[in-house]
Order: sequence, then structure tokens, then C-alpha cells
Amino acid sequence: MAHFARLDENNVVTQVIVVANEDTTDTNGVEVEEIGVAFCKKLLGAETNWKQTSYNNNFRVRYAGIGYSYNVELNAFIAPKPFESWVLVEETADWESPEGPAPTLTEAQVESRSFYRWNEEELEWVLETPEPAEPVA
Repeated sequence: MAHFARLDENNVVTQVIVVANEDTTDTNGVEVEEIGVAFCKKLLGAETNWKQTSYNNNFRVRYAGIGYSYNVELNAFIAPKPFESWVLVEETADWESPEGPAPTLTEAQVESRSFYRWNEEELEWVLETPEPAEPVA
């Protein structure tokens, strides 16, 4: 099975469909994106725009999801920008905070189920530690 992402006029993914192997392969049984795109256009409209996406992230960096965008220069699907201050790192085709990745949790923080949350107003990572659960009586 192959997966294809439908793109709108701004290259934003609006739909992802599964296409059978026989609708994406040439006479030698080789998968060809153009054959799959032609099938999608025949099925859902000649004026539609499609790009193949990889469920296993074998190409175009990651699997396309609705709301993701296709970046032509990077030939990659990009997740929606999580915060206004974040920037796209071209090498990974992923968003990063202006402070970089969240700090690494210590073993004690992991055990206490702590996590880092991005604070957009302060432009910093904030350590959150949930309150311990009350014992069940």
C-alpha cells in the first residue's frame, strides 16, 4: 500500500489516502509516484495536487498529516508550527524553540513524571511536576 497526501493551493495537507499497490506500480511492479498521483487525480479530480508520503518515514522526512505543509525546497512534510517564536531547522525539517530542545530530565525527574513545557510568553522551558496521586482506599 502507498499513501498520498492531497495539498491545497498553499501546499497544506487536506487529506491523506491509501492507494493499492496495483494503482501505483509500473508494468515491472516498481512503485512510481507519478502513477499513484495520476490514480489520485482520476479518482478525486484532475485539478487536485498530490504528493506521496511514507508511513515509515522513508522519504520526505515524515508521514504527512492533515494540517502539515509540504516544503518544496526541503522536499519534506512539515508539522504545523507549535509556537510563534519557534524556527524551522532545515537539516531536520522540524521546529525548534529559540532556546533549543527542552533540557534533559534527570532520573529523579523522570521517576516523578516531570516534563518540560514551553512558555511562549517568557520564551523558556518550564519544568512541570504533577502532584502525586492520592492513594486509593
